[in-house]
Amino acid sequence: MVRLTVELIGKSHNHFKKKRGLPFPEYLKTLTHLHFSNKNIEDIGDLSVCRNLTVLYLYDNQISEICNLNFAYNLTHLYMQNNNLTRIDNVSNLKKLTKLYLGGNKIAVVEGLNELAELKELHLENQRLAPGEKLLFDPMMLHALAKSLCVLNINNNNIDDVKDLTGLTELQHFSATDNRLDNIVDLEDVLSNWPNLVQMDLSGNPVCRKQKYRDRLIIVCKKLVILDGKEIKELTRQFLINWKASREAKKNNNKHMLIPYPISKSIRLCCVYEINANEQIK
Repeated sequence: MVRLTVELIGKSHNHFKKKRGLPFPEYLKTLTHLHFSNKNIEDIGDLSVCRNLTVLYLYDNQISEICNLNFAYNLTHLYMQNNNLTRIDNVSNLKKLTKLYLGGNKIAVVEGLNELAELKELHLENQRLAPGEKLLFDPMMLHALAKSLCVLNINNNNIDDVKDLTGLTELQHFSATDNRLDNIVDLEDVLSNWPNLVQMDLSGNPVCRKQKYRDRLIIVCKKLVILDGKEIKELTRQFLINWKASREAKKNNNKHMLIPYPISKSIRLCCVYEINANEQIK
């Protein structure tokens, strides 16, 4: 089993070159970036001497548990995509973490991030889930991240509903491609709570085939600049907003009422008359 330890760091040719004459223990204390991606690592050992670590690259390994990172108070970026993680554990001490990459693992329930008040980006795409399973979110965790999370990637996770994400009001970038989103009304309700959204990608979902899909989302998302990889022209946005306003104005200016029209004693037909709201019925 390959374990990430200070001894393994010492054997790394890349880090050996950077020592620049420093004694190894002193060098470890100055270390801010640690690159150990695609090294067949299965476990994280004691790295507590690396107390100034800010960025840790551990993607494309065989790690099954996040552990031994309680010392990393200064860590801001953690890259652990394409490992064998099934849970998100032991990250509560990473108070300065702003970007967390966990795509391509085996995580079924997103939880354990309640203490990460500085988290801005969360990447969870392509989880290797059991057949019929979909990615789920802990409601308490979502509430804890509501005021900080700006970027969320949940591509290809068999998701059919995003109503649980409504409270993430600071989202600016949202990607949920290749899922099973189908209800455009529910989607509009969620998006109406994300006033800062500037980029969104929902391509590969059934909802994209709904009539007026693009037009409806452009109207709801007032700041959206890119939808499904295509730029939104401001002229297009204004046209759609004006068109909707015009339709609503016409509805408000008219009343519909039913006036019964007797045909016989046993049969009564209803004729629908559209009467202008400003007219008086005499």
